[in-house]
Amino acid sequence: MTISNTKNLFLNDLSNLYPKEEIESFFYLLTEAFLGLKRVDITLNPNKEIVYEIELKFNSALAKLKKEIPIQYIIGTTEFYGLPLIVNKNVLIPRPETEELVAWIIEEVKSRKLKVESEKLITNDKSQTPTTNNQQQTTSLNIIDIGTGSGCIAIALAKNLPHAKVFALDVSQKALNIAKENAELNKVNIQFLKEDILKLKKLSVKFDIIVSNPPYVRELEKEEINKNVLENEPHIALFVKDENALVFYDKIADIAKNNLKPKGELYFEINQYLGKETATLLKEKGFKNIELKKDIFGNNRMLKAN
Repeated sequence: MTISNTKNLFLNDLSNLYPKEEIESFFYLLTEAFLGLKRVDITLNPNKEIVYEIELKFNSALAKLKKEIPIQYIIGTTEFYGLPLIVNKNVLIPRPETEELVAWIIEEVKSRKLKVESEKLITNDKSQTPTTNNQQQTTSLNIIDIGTGSGCIAIALAKNLPHAKVFALDVSQKALNIAKENAELNKVNIQFLKEDILKLKKLSVKFDIIVSNPPYVRELEKEEINKNVLENEPHIALFVKDENALVFYDKIADIAKNNLKPKGELYFEINQYLGKETATLLKEKGFKNIELKKDIFGNNRMLKAN
C-alpha cells in the first residue's frame, strides 16, 4: 500500500469521529513516527510503498484512533516546551496551558536575575571594587514540582534554568518511572521523590519555587471532558471530589508555608472556575502578592503567591 492510499484510508475510516484537519495531523504524526518522513517528504513522494510490517503499525494505530485513544499514547511520545517526552496511560498528556505556566516561571526567574546583576553592576561602578569569581557566580535555585506526572514541568524548568536544583514529587511510581526516562532523554538532572502529598508533613529542603499542577477537575465537570481524555488518561491525576475541590491546593499551600524560603514563590495551575476561591484560600493562609493569570483562551489558569 502506498502512503497516499494509507492517508485516504485514514480520512475515510475516521471521518465520522474527527475533523479532516485533525485526521491529517494524526496521519502526519504517524508517518514521522513510523517512517521518519515529514509532511514535505510525503508531498514530494506520495506513491512511496509502505512495507508490510509498517503497514501493520498503521492499521493498529487506525484501530486505536477509532477507539478515540489519544495519538500521543499511540505514538508513545509528545512535545512539551520544545522538548520530547515519553508518555503512556500512566501519565497525563501535557497541555499548552501548562507550557504557559512554565514560561511564566522562567520569565520571572530570568527577570529577577537580570535585575540583581544590574544592581550589582551599579554597586560595583560606585565602589570601583572589582567583583571576585565567587561574587560572579549565579546563586542556585531550589525548585520542586509537586505532582510531576510525566515530569514535563520539572524537566522544562531544569532545561531552561540550568543553575537550578530541581526536585519532582509524585505519588505514582509508574509516573515517576516515565518522568525519570524523560529526564534522561532530555539530559537533565532531577531528584525524584515518591510521596503522597496529602499525607506528607514537610519537605526536608527549603525552596525558592514550589510549583504544582495538581488534580483540579471536579466530578461535576466530567461532562465537559472529551471522551478520549475521560477513557484513557489517569483519573488520579485529573479529578477531585466536588465537595473538596481545593484539597490539593490546601495541602500544598501548608507545605509551602513551611518550606518556602523567605522570598520564595508558589505557582499553581488552577481550575478556571475556581480562581477566586483558590486565591482566597491562599490569602487566608497568609500568602501575599497573589496574582491570577489568564491563559491564551482567556481563562483564569495560573496563580502566583509568596
